[in-house]
Parts: sequence; C-alpha cells; structure tokens
Amino acid sequence: MASIFFTGSADGLGQLAAKALIEQGYQVVLHARNAERARHAMLNAPGAAHVIVGDLSDIDETKRVAEAANAWGRFDAVIHNAGVYQAPARTVFMVNTLAPYILTCLIRRPRRLMYLSSGMHLQGWASLESFTAAGGRISYSDTKLHVLMLCKAVARKWPDVYANAVDPGWAPAKMGGRGAPDDLQEGYATQTWLAVSDDPRAKVSGRYFRHRAESPYNPQADDLMLQERLLSRCGALTGVAFPA
Repeated sequence: MASIFFTGSADGLGQLAAKALIEQGYQVVLHARNAERARHAMLNAPGAAHVIVGDLSDIDETKRVAEAANAWGRFDAVIHNAGVYQAPARTVFMVNTLAPYILTCLIRRPRRLMYLSSGMHLQGWASLESFTAAGGRISYSDTKLHVLMLCKAVARKWPDVYANAVDPGWAPAKMGGRGAPDDLQEGYATQTWLAVSDDPRAKVSGRYFRHRAESPYNPQADDLMLQERLLSRCGALTGVAFPA
C-alpha cells in the first residue's frame, strides 16, 4: 500500500486530496502548522495514519517536519501542497519557496513528488537577487514560479523520481474563496492522480499540469542557470545544501 505525505493538509484542497486518497485505501500522513489544526485535520480526515506538526514559516520547524517525516518512514509520494497568499512577504517566501526546498532536500527521496504552483506564476519573475530572509520584494507569483523551477531542477537531477508541478486552478476552496469559478474536484484531482496513477501520462517528470493535462508555463522555469542559482540561494538562506 502506497504511503503519501501532504504538507498543508489541515484544510482546503490539501485535505480534500488527502481524504480522496484515504478513501481509495492509501496510507496518508497529514501535516498541520500547530497542534490545534492537527486535531482538526485528524477529525476531518478519518482514516489518516498520522499528522506531523510544524510551522513552515520557520526554518527550524520546517527541518523538524522533515525529521518527523523520516522517522515515520520512506514515503512513496510527497505532495508539497502548503502555501499562503495573503500574508506578509516573509511568510509567503518562507512557506511557498523555502519550505518545499528544505523538505525536498531533507525528506528521504520518494518515488513521486508534486509541487503546488499556480497560474499566477505566469506573472512571476525569478527575482533571485531579492532573496533575503525577510522576503524582500518577492511576490506570491514569484514564489509560485520558484516552486516550478525547483520541480524542474529536481526532475533533472533525480531521474529516478517523478517530479511534477500542478496548477489547481481557481477553485472554490479556502484560498480561492467561495466565488472562485473553477470546479472544486478538479482542484485536487490532479494531485491524487499524479500521486498514485499508473497512467503513462502521470508517470512523467518535470511537467506542469492543470486539470490532469499538461499546460503552458513561464519559460523562465526552463533556464538551467536560473535553476542552479535558485538552489544555491535557497541553500545559502536555509543552511541546507541540495543533495547530489
């Protein structure tokens, strides 16, 4: 039975995707940023195997999340779902860019990796010169480009892993709001499909998906020099080097 770890699965699309996989019989480990949200997550996702607690806006806590994930065991899939939108620049940068970098580096390598990007990444800029612990002038759109760049770098460096990025669309979940126009189920269906499917279309790497189909993306993500600079800057800020 495949085991799957979801960051940011206390509510929203992360929890909906986790619940869908639990209902299919998979072993799912949740994540929440504090103990209260962890209790809420377990109550609302009956059948979840465990919940790991840690605030991804803090570098040390993010490292402890990786330690707890490794203590649980090796996962077949890790879904970097956690993200924030309306928050201070430092929090957006930490959660959306640095946390998935740290967890990718420190969690034992799974067979499949998914990174939640956004259609807003199309307006993003790599902004690597702005990398500071305070977030600088980095926007939400920039961070969602960063995570796609990270995904592309992982796919290139780890050929034994299926690493892909997902645009969930503007779904009527917590972040998108009730008035969002996209289909709620389509907002999480791609994550569950990429996590476990044997469909040849899902067993690929370095791709950008929206609603289970490959989608156009910001061409900056394919710039190998920018990818390497991203890894280097993230490593310098976090003290975590990308594994060979």
